[in-house]
Amino acid sequence: MRVFLFGVKIREEKELEYVRQVFDYILKEKWELAIYKPFAKELIHAGLDIGNLEIITLHKELTLFAPDIAITMGGDGTILQIVTFLHGLDIPVLGINLGRLGFLASVDKQSIGKALKMIKDGKYSIEKRSLLALSSNQKLFSGFPYALNDFTLHKRDNSSMITIFVYVDGQPLNAYWADGIIISTPTGSTGYSLSCGGPIVFPNSSNFIITPVAPHNLNVRPIVFSDAHTITFRVEGRSDNFMCTLDGRYETVTAEHVIDIKKADISFGMIRLNGNNFMKTMSEKLWWGMDKRN
Repeated sequence: MRVFLFGVKIREEKELEYVRQVFDYILKEKWELAIYKPFAKELIHAGLDIGNLEIITLHKELTLFAPDIAITMGGDGTILQIVTFLHGLDIPVLGINLGRLGFLASVDKQSIGKALKMIKDGKYSIEKRSLLALSSNQKLFSGFPYALNDFTLHKRDNSSMITIFVYVDGQPLNAYWADGIIISTPTGSTGYSLSCGGPIVFPNSSNFIITPVAPHNLNVRPIVFSDAHTITFRVEGRSDNFMCTLDGRYETVTAEHVIDIKKADISFGMIRLNGNNFMKTMSEKLWWGMDKRN
């Protein structure tokens, strides 16, 4: 088996021990291993000997290595970054959570050995997560105009609220007076959208969620609808510039931009270990059904 190891930073010394566990298991099983170059530098700086393992810097190098799976070590943000680096390659990802909550990076750091053994024994499935795709009348995110979690439009700094005109398949939906707006995939429903009052949506629901950020009108609420539609945005305000994001990557837009969001024609594969599912993740991460008083 070929494995691509991806990470961003080593924040604490104890995190190095979890990386060693992954190394030890892969070397014991004689799997082939390649490491993302920035992560390799972090490991070397932290004192880990990576030997002569293959280093991956560019997308084309990853294509040539052709891993069977990728493993991320970090949090949900690390998974969002590997989505961009994979750039549409059909490589399923297992997320080991070294962060805090971890809806996407679902493997607890205490269960690394168990998780890797389940990979070895084939006790897993691959979930295909939908991405959203952005297009615009002016150049935006030309390198990778896709997002696993969400797209947002925001006012900049401490400027006054903005007006966001939203159309669905060319028909006017609403003019939102707000600090911003979020359109999320089902995967992104547990991210920024949730913190702004949006609903939790199951990953395979084939939906988009529109969630306003601090709307001026209290009768404005999040909306869930099929991802078969195309959503169009225009924005106006007292400022000349506004902020637009895809999974945290950002660019500046103006009132001249007309932005379309639709379901992408590519998807993202996440490894789901047997016995784990979305409902179990929700229960564990949100403490549903658990009385912490006892």
